[in-house]
Amino acid sequence: MLEKIREGSQGVIAKSILVIVILSFAFTGVSSYLGSSTEPSAATVNGEEISKSALEQAYQSERARLEQQLGEMYAALASNESYLASVKQSVLERLVGDKLVDQTAADLGLTVSDEQIKNAIMNEPAFQVDGIFNNDRYLALIRQLGYQANSFRDMMRADMTRRQLVVSLVGSEFVLPGEANYLAQIQGQTRDIRYHVVDATPFLEQVTVSDEETNTYYQANQNQFVRPETVSLDYLELNSSDIASAIAVSDEEAQTYYDENKAQYVKAEKRLAGHILVNLGDDEAAAKAKAEAIYAKLQAGEDFAALAKTDSDDTFSGEQGGQLDWFEQGVMEPAFDTALFGLAQGEYSPVIKTSFGYHIVKLLDVQPSSTAPFSDVKDKIITQLMNKKSVDQFYGLQQRLADVSYEVPDTLAEASKEVGVPVKTSPVFSRDNAPELFSSPEVLKAAFSNTVLLDGMNSDVIELGPNHVIVVRVNTHTAAGTLSLDEVKASIVERLKQDKANELARESAQAMMTAIKGGDTSAELTLHTKLTRFDQSVDTGIVNKTFEMAQPAGDDLVVDTASLANGYAVIVLDKVNAAEGVDENLVNALKQRLNSQYSENDYRALISLLKAKGEVVYTPAEE
Repeated sequence: MLEKIREGSQGVIAKSILVIVILSFAFTGVSSYLGSSTEPSAATVNGEEISKSALEQAYQSERARLEQQLGEMYAALASNESYLASVKQSVLERLVGDKLVDQTAADLGLTVSDEQIKNAIMNEPAFQVDGIFNNDRYLALIRQLGYQANSFRDMMRADMTRRQLVVSLVGSEFVLPGEANYLAQIQGQTRDIRYHVVDATPFLEQVTVSDEETNTYYQANQNQFVRPETVSLDYLELNSSDIASAIAVSDEEAQTYYDENKAQYVKAEKRLAGHILVNLGDDEAAAKAKAEAIYAKLQAGEDFAALAKTDSDDTFSGEQGGQLDWFEQGVMEPAFDTALFGLAQGEYSPVIKTSFGYHIVKLLDVQPSSTAPFSDVKDKIITQLMNKKSVDQFYGLQQRLADVSYEVPDTLAEASKEVGVPVKTSPVFSRDNAPELFSSPEVLKAAFSNTVLLDGMNSDVIELGPNHVIVVRVNTHTAAGTLSLDEVKASIVERLKQDKANELARESAQAMMTAIKGGDTSAELTLHTKLTRFDQSVDTGIVNKTFEMAQPAGDDLVVDTASLANGYAVIVLDKVNAAEGVDENLVNALKQRLNSQYSENDYRALISLLKAKGEVVYTPAEE
């Protein structure tokens, strides 16, 4: 909400930078910026502390923001402790940056008057009702954010003071039209090339890898051979659909349910409507007069269907004599609906008005309401009763499962007896290759939690979906470690052979490049004209190298080699083609992107400078 209160911000780019700069401040509260306290600090900036509680509050706010932004993806990321640690560190860095900016603003004597704060609050749309400031709404909203009027005013003062400094920096950036246009010209440039790919595959038969080479590579690259932490789980699964398959519902039960709930199986009356429509147009009075004239013709005995064909503005239904469709009561607009269901079959209504225009409605036919016979709905009722019984039974079993698995936490055997479901065992899996049943973030978090892995306890009941739960406990656990040489030897040999084959391909490509530069024209080269930077028909390695090569000058050939996934390529650059017209929308987009980059770089440079000039001490995290 507070991001909307922006005085002095120039343009979208400056605002976006400001959001990043002040986001945490609005939620950490002003207390962390005023004086010192006795609580532990997360960092000290030029003698001023950032408390651990302020960091935790800002961290939780950031987690909430990420969860809202990323949706289901966040749950998977949040199961990774390393990811959460990086989020917390980035929040701390942001708080440090805020503190540095606050201190600099104070040193420069920047201030905000009470009148400016009042105006900012009065003009904030979130505090307005029908465009006018509403004090009750203002007080309610700031209370939701955890503020009283005085603390909110202090927060606003610090926020607006900081913005004076930040806006003067990020709001001062600009991009010259020539910069964006030049970049657009570069992006739209195409190139004419000839190339030859030297495939490394034929060289594989020529290379060998010794045990010594394999061992040397293994010892030097052990970080590539990390065995992930794995687990196998014992689990109890309750699913109402499994329960339903074992439930029987008799015909007598179904008949009884049908007799007691016949109202559910009544088909509503439907009416086949016809109409003659006169659109409202620009002259509503003329439209009404036309409709009244048609109605007079009907009253004089003219045929409804014939008039619909000649006079109705709804030409599609007019071709059908005015016929529309079958409607249940309550489907059409109220005026049309009232007219249709107030007619006897064959009658037509007076002129009525809807949002579509003026109508004369005719009732063409009626399908009376009827009750579906038991035989037609029997199977549906049986399925419905099975599902209801299974859900009722499921909830009872779920409660017993929760109780027993908690009361006897070191085994699932007792819970298994209580709910009548066998204990099953999962295959061994890591966080990254869990079977579908265990792949939800909630199950993964429980499976690799200290409670399950280290304490050997049962997990809580975990909901997998509607009426579908699971309880897990560890069966086997393997800590993360380094794979042995024997386990990875084959893959290392394959990797080294490929590297050696690629090296031979590189030597072959180098020889061909030298020959081409010397005037040899025997090489078979593939021609590709007007190659773009985003061309997907040519190997990415060739495209990237092509646009790194210098433009041809005079008669000198421009030749180079490019590394590919499986070999090398020799590239001859024949011509550089200027962009064929530049889209103005692209130029504007590039201008905004450059402005954003410049502003962000300025802000980062400011924080780096303030850190270098000041003293920032981080408190080590508790083990």
